[in-house]
Amino acid sequence: MTTTYRQTGSRAYLTGIVLVAVIGGLLFGYDTAVISGAERGLQAFFGGAADFSYTDGLHGFTTSSALIGCIIGALISGFMASRLGRKRSLFAAGIMFFLSALGSYCPEFLFFQKGVATKGLLVAFNLYRVLGGIGVGLASALCPMYIAEVSPANKRGTLVSWNQFAIIFGQLVVYFVNFLIIRSHANDPAVVEWTNSIGWRVMFVSEAVPAALFTILILLVPETPRYLALNGQDDKALTVLSNINGEAKAREILAEIKATAVEKTEILFSYGWMVIFIGCMLSVFQQIIGINAVLYFAPRIFESMGMGNPMFQTVLMGVINITFTLVAVFTVEKLGRKPLLITGSLGMAVGAIGVALSNVVTLPAIIPVISIMVYSACFMFSWGPICWVYISELFPNTIRSQATAIAVAFQWIFNFIVSSTFVPLYNYSHFLAYAIYGGICIIAAIFVWRLVPETKGKTLEDMTALWRGRK
Repeated sequence: MTTTYRQTGSRAYLTGIVLVAVIGGLLFGYDTAVISGAERGLQAFFGGAADFSYTDGLHGFTTSSALIGCIIGALISGFMASRLGRKRSLFAAGIMFFLSALGSYCPEFLFFQKGVATKGLLVAFNLYRVLGGIGVGLASALCPMYIAEVSPANKRGTLVSWNQFAIIFGQLVVYFVNFLIIRSHANDPAVVEWTNSIGWRVMFVSEAVPAALFTILILLVPETPRYLALNGQDDKALTVLSNINGEAKAREILAEIKATAVEKTEILFSYGWMVIFIGCMLSVFQQIIGINAVLYFAPRIFESMGMGNPMFQTVLMGVINITFTLVAVFTVEKLGRKPLLITGSLGMAVGAIGVALSNVVTLPAIIPVISIMVYSACFMFSWGPICWVYISELFPNTIRSQATAIAVAFQWIFNFIVSSTFVPLYNYSHFLAYAIYGGICIIAAIFVWRLVPETKGKTLEDMTALWRGRK
């Protein structure tokens, strides 16, 4: 039986499968940001425990415990992507998101008394958050990888950037959901009591809806053609490539993939140590510039600045983040990756230093608020999306799964370090916290300028030649 392939590619087909993949990015953003609205309620709830003292240290761990799962998910993503495929691994991530949402809503399920804070309940809650974190770690590595492996070279940067847009959109959605949940009881005299006992639970369980949607839809998309070709399923790979590019271009791409597939057994450092170092350091810098400390604790930061309703300010910041992420989406293929990273780093430095100075010099409260917005906006058109673009396309085909897993694991390790140390550092010195982040932003700009290659317009197979030439 002769297989019939599409003669022209379908933009609708490509758009459809990418949209499903970016829902994983939305869940990534939703899961990591839901804690911003729930952390005060959690602190009050577990602060009332009779059998242990819920210290600031324990609260810092609880608000960032999902990041432990993110590290685990990132570390196993390479193994799962290679053994199970990108599609089935994303399906597993969706199941984890869904179970984590339900478990975080009711950690007492089966084993504990409802509404009674205990040490055991805190452990159970954190285990559910870790489970969701594993889903985030998988999605953070596999969604950009999936999108990159189905995208034409001239559209790859834009399409992978849409994943970051989905992450930020997920954060904005959950900021808005949290705001509406609190507002729904604004006229209740016992609103604080409700928030501390029920409100934070509703925030967590709201994630079950997009998680269920993603888990169902991921079953409807194809496996990536590069995974299929590297595993001897050339006909299926050609079918997917033809649906996206048309048969003539699909056969050309498949030949390029097969040319690199003969080296499938290559070890991690076959292309030298520099490619791994650059990939990992891009991940490290994305975190140590401090953005997630702002995202996770945004309401608390705005409250300390005395600028109106902190949840409203957080939603406003989410809108700004969405807007500036679109700047990257529509310019990454025109301007390139490096210019956006360097410009964003310097802009973040200005914003962070502005916040730092406002804590040692008397300035109107609007100044640090604007500085925070500048800091966040500059991240959103640079390190937010472009780091993921680089991680998805920097590594040669034959080491992509394992190299991506290591790079993303570094990202989550440093995310955890920054998030868990921010509260004590911020409480010790507001100035020092943001001065450190501002200095790191400048170092990040220099790193990109001197060491990171431009990958605009290159195919994923071109990475093999690029890094072979640098050995």
